[in-house]
Amino acid sequence: MSSHRSLLLAARADRMRVWRYLFAGLCASLESIGLARFAFTPLLPELIHAQWFSASSVVYLSAANLAGYVLGALIGRPIGSRFAHEHVLRFMMVLIAATFFACAFPLSVLWYFCWRFASGIAGGVVMVLVAGTILPHVPPSRRGAAGGAIFLGLGLGIAGSGTVIPLLLEWGLAQTWGGLGIISLVLTAASWFAWPPSRSSPVSERHGAKGGHAARFGSEVRLVYLQYALMAAAAVPPMVFLVDFIARGLGHGTHLGSVFWAIYGLGAIAGPPLYGYLADRLGPEPTVRMVSLLMAIVFAGFYSVDDLIVLGVLTAVIGTFALGMVPLVLARVHEVIAHDPVRQNIAWTRASIISAAGLAAAAYGFSGLFNATAGNHRMLFLVAAAMLVAVLLIAQSVILAATRTTDSA
Repeated sequence: MSSHRSLLLAARADRMRVWRYLFAGLCASLESIGLARFAFTPLLPELIHAQWFSASSVVYLSAANLAGYVLGALIGRPIGSRFAHEHVLRFMMVLIAATFFACAFPLSVLWYFCWRFASGIAGGVVMVLVAGTILPHVPPSRRGAAGGAIFLGLGLGIAGSGTVIPLLLEWGLAQTWGGLGIISLVLTAASWFAWPPSRSSPVSERHGAKGGHAARFGSEVRLVYLQYALMAAAAVPPMVFLVDFIARGLGHGTHLGSVFWAIYGLGAIAGPPLYGYLADRLGPEPTVRMVSLLMAIVFAGFYSVDDLIVLGVLTAVIGTFALGMVPLVLARVHEVIAHDPVRQNIAWTRASIISAAGLAAAAYGFSGLFNATAGNHRMLFLVAAAMLVAVLLIAQSVILAATRTTDSA
């Protein structure tokens, strides 16, 4: 009886420890991407209105975080191989909090750019390391749900920023940045002792890492990379310009723009589990085609619709896309590269870096297009729709190639 009780207590302690680790991961994703990247969007029109920076400068500053994210994604694993993951993650969360406080002082465009770029680097490092730090401590049968719990912080950050920022703005723009810094410090402190201790990578993972640069993949994997880059690029207009479109483009003000950002966040919370479910039920490749077609239609709606109720519905739908594509493309990688975990991890790491680069390039490209078209938000949505049509055409070409191969066999 005593032995049985001890086993129950040990099992309960294991569950509590895993929940503690997941809480740390959620805090990290919430701070590093949910707030550090997405809280800038509802602040964009306010930065212009307060005359901290010009409209052209602000849209380029909005892309600085994405550019830093690319660098962070590239250096995350090398840093993680030299230092304990929990120490790196704590430091990055402290750095992100510091960037919020620094942005309370509009000293110059360069000052702002550097701090937004630094927040992107920290976010990229966190996103590369956080899942690999936590998931080895989770039973294999529960790792899918655990990954969803970790990255739930992304959607919570979007929805939360749309709610919290209008309240903070009542105190002033500088105070809003300071408030975000305080929230980040609270998240950092709450998760400080919740991280798991570092552990060595399995032998197979170490060998895979050494041979990662030598891995070669076929054309189908390279097409998946291209699709992911286009999908990530297409997600940029609502991610960066949605609030400004509602506030200044349609003339409804920052408050209503923040409401739309909260709606976008609700969609972002639903996206990963919804897309993962569809990939399991329909298959990853058909789901990619279905989602690309639907989102192309939704973006075309943004180009042509003025009614706020319809735009609200479209915003909720498009909110599922930016985060929902992550588990969807991951499932697609596993579908194309079956039964080989090491090569799957290598391909997924490359896909993540390519996606980050696509985000950054698109952010600057759309910023340039925005300035070149004298602030035409609708043109950005039309270009995004065209990108998703290209994703659909690539998927169709893969099907035709596979059909020809089958017929010739």
